[in-house]
Amino acid sequence: MGNLTSRLLGRRELGPTDRHQPGPRNVSSRGKRKRTLPSGEPEVENSRRSLGPEVNFPQEASRSQSKKVITSEYAYQTFFLNGETSDIKIRALGQVWCLHKRYLRQSVYFATLLRNSCDHSNKDIIDLDIRDHNIDVESLNFVLGSLYRDEYDLREPLRVSRVLATACLLQVEDLIEMCEEIMKEAVNAKTVCGYYATAEAYGAASLKTECFAWLLHNLMTHPTVELFKEISIDLMSQLISSADLLVIQKEIDVYTTLKEWVFLRLNPAWRGTIQQLLERANHWFSRLRGRNASVAFLETRRGRPFQAVFKNLRFQHIICDLASTRVIEEDTLIPSEWLSRVYKQQWFTLLRAQRSREIGPRYANETELEKHSMRCGKMVLKEGKFSWKWSGFNFGFPLHVIFTNDYIIFKQNLVTKPGVGSVCLRSLRNIAFRLTLVYFDSRGKVIFSQTTGYRTLTFVNDEDHLIMKLDSNVLCFPLYVFCNFLFTSLESP
Repeated sequence: MGNLTSRLLGRRELGPTDRHQPGPRNVSSRGKRKRTLPSGEPEVENSRRSLGPEVNFPQEASRSQSKKVITSEYAYQTFFLNGETSDIKIRALGQVWCLHKRYLRQSVYFATLLRNSCDHSNKDIIDLDIRDHNIDVESLNFVLGSLYRDEYDLREPLRVSRVLATACLLQVEDLIEMCEEIMKEAVNAKTVCGYYATAEAYGAASLKTECFAWLLHNLMTHPTVELFKEISIDLMSQLISSADLLVIQKEIDVYTTLKEWVFLRLNPAWRGTIQQLLERANHWFSRLRGRNASVAFLETRRGRPFQAVFKNLRFQHIICDLASTRVIEEDTLIPSEWLSRVYKQQWFTLLRAQRSREIGPRYANETELEKHSMRCGKMVLKEGKFSWKWSGFNFGFPLHVIFTNDYIIFKQNLVTKPGVGSVCLRSLRNIAFRLTLVYFDSRGKVIFSQTTGYRTLTFVNDEDHLIMKLDSNVLCFPLYVFCNFLFTSLESP
């Protein structure tokens, strides 16, 4: 493995290197190891670590049928901590562990190493050259000690990352699974980015998925200065491009989030609050514009690394609103060439829609919705009846959302008599959409979610549609309402 090399040495006296220290500080919740024995080992009293106290490894272990059965705690204390009857030594990170081949074989790494060297029984020292900076003596001691126990405690979530790194290196599969589960339970604003990086580094797929989902749900609903500072360029690019990003208000607010994030990436020492962040970011970018007003920020040396992230913005849903368009133009973060393409695209879309008497998408194409839908959201603070619409042209579709404790309704509210050929006020219209309700706990975990999935609706005149029935007995507040909308069919290539 890239971060680990090892070699077996012949029998000899060790130098004055320190013996391993007693087990590390307990690193979040109590874990119980799966009851499986190394290949070829007999099961005793349903525990793979139950051994007679007078067993002499390895010759006598499999022969004895009358030895006393002992607990894994005894094995941990006697054989791991005290090193009694040791038949192999592990030397790494300046420490030496006196261990037992029987226990080490529970690690896929050691099992393979010992199997490949089975013809060299006189070699009883394994030198490990560990190059992973996430692995320290404490985590290595914990993982080696876990091979002697059926249960162990992990009580410091911030230390679990090191245990996972060590378990992955030595391929202790059940400990890897346990670390992943513990870390998934401990995901919050302080741990999520570190855990995501750990999951990527060590191939912990389920942990990576959990962290990414948490960020999609909380990036805009529960933003913090500290969280923004920790999100990498690559990770932010993935988040912004996702149709599952829970957007508060509308697409211009995704742009605003990026503006704040870029400011913090370039000014990591800033110590203000999230409420002060936008004003400070605007002031900072304004000063940059004053120095070179003719060049967009993303075309400057500082801005170029962020281009890939901003390209994932859905500009067609930003410039559909006059106030949002003015913000984009005045900030001059975005190159004018990018915006010109969007303006041209939207103008052609409008002309096409008018010429073909566009009535909107006729079916819910999930791929199109994922990539091109307008994302928007609203927080409902308390129970009651509420009505709102997300501003913007939206090709003249005046969609209102009506929320009560029992249902959610979409209503097309035409207030002007349609003119001939008017795409803006056509009485028959289709939309494709997905609506999702979400409630979070104090750690940002989704504990209630309800969704319509992707659907299409046809509206005639001032018709309304029941979108979702609600059970008022299970609703908790504040409740978040998120929508993905597609108002026009995408033009064929």
